[in-house]
Amino acid sequence: MDGNAFNTDKDILIKKLGRYEILYELGKGAMGIVYKAVDPLIDRTVAIKTINLNLSGDEIAGFVERFNREAKSAGRLNHPNIVTIYDVGRVDDIAFMAMEHLEGQELKKIIASKQIMQPDRIVDITAQVADALAFAHDHGVVHRDIKPANIMVLCNGVVKIMDFGIAMTSTGSETQAGTILGSPRYMSPEQVSGKAVDGRSDIFSLGAILYELLTGISAFDGGKSSNITSIMYQVINEIPDSPTIVNPSIPVAFDYIVSRALAKKPEERYQSARDMAADLRNFRRLIIPAPLPSTVLPAKRHIDNSQRTGDDTVILAPIRKLPVISGWSWQKKLIGTAISVFFLVALVLFINHLFAPAKQQSPPAVKSKAVAGKSKVSKNSKIAVSANGNLNFTILPWGEIFIDGKRIGVSPPLKKIKVSYGKHQIEIKNTNFSPYRITVKLEAGESMKIRYKFK
Repeated sequence: MDGNAFNTDKDILIKKLGRYEILYELGKGAMGIVYKAVDPLIDRTVAIKTINLNLSGDEIAGFVERFNREAKSAGRLNHPNIVTIYDVGRVDDIAFMAMEHLEGQELKKIIASKQIMQPDRIVDITAQVADALAFAHDHGVVHRDIKPANIMVLCNGVVKIMDFGIAMTSTGSETQAGTILGSPRYMSPEQVSGKAVDGRSDIFSLGAILYELLTGISAFDGGKSSNITSIMYQVINEIPDSPTIVNPSIPVAFDYIVSRALAKKPEERYQSARDMAADLRNFRRLIIPAPLPSTVLPAKRHIDNSQRTGDDTVILAPIRKLPVISGWSWQKKLIGTAISVFFLVALVLFINHLFAPAKQQSPPAVKSKAVAGKSKVSKNSKIAVSANGNLNFTILPWGEIFIDGKRIGVSPPLKKIKVSYGKHQIEIKNTNFSPYRITVKLEAGESMKIRYKFK
């Protein structure tokens, strides 16, 4: 290789690439080897990422494309939170990229170490990433592979985004339609589905990272099977537990921030990473302006992270080839079954009505109760008698609902809760105001609306 490299036991040992003097190997990635080197012209330490263009196999074409894309995407971005690309070149069968040498630790390793980080430190890290994403999006670059392994936390606290290998630019070539690239555990629903993505996809990925930093577990862990297919199913169809359910010690404002970042529909997410960074930095004084998007409180699930998959960047076939989440066959069967049951019940009721010996009087309707105090209660409404009662909440701007000392969730989006009849202690909390408490008494089948505005 022009005297700059030689082969030993099939490994390429490089002493020099162009004008760069190689010091030692830093690590190996999917595309090649990364070295620590020195630029003798300005006496600057750099990292050299290489790719061997003489490798065999079909993947080399994809590696070369990713390599060139990273150079073009990151090379056009000059931001303190984005790794700087200094130079690109080629020596015989090796293409190389000279970039900023970073002294620090990957966020992936920090998470794996189970370090307990305070909310302020978590905010500092994620807000810096959001700043970098906002800058990249402003310049037409979507990263598409935001994950802990691509985020470096430097010794001085500065955070850097790395690896723009599958980034998409407004003018660059794009992936073949339907092909999925990225790390499944941090992909957005539209990315998993093989649809077009924009900057809001990166925001979803950052939301998944924020969730993991706050709770210590993955937002989408794949359940018991913990394979790529189950992870991708969760990304598209399931909503993780609110962060405060997993970690009650963190402020409830994070429920709102995470929920908005992880909204399934892009239009319900933060529309810019800059807005997300602003809410993160203001989490202690954050006034939630709107209902949490697409949020429900699912049943609690057992989480097992003993087999962690989905962190690596992968290239997958279109999502339609995954039978577990493809098509609408099970929905059609469910709808058909529901219709059949409806007509069967209607037929039975009709027959009973024809042959009933006498017309029975239906039980009297029960009227809604008004709740006294600061809260405002709706007018009386009639409902059918049932074994339980209903509490309907309208809280402004938002409130954390506790019933008999048990946390139920945040309203909005929480609106209706079914409870047993009898007395209940209701407490509504908002971090910016004094809590509101009230005792209610429900009779069987009674519906009560509680409206309260924090002032």
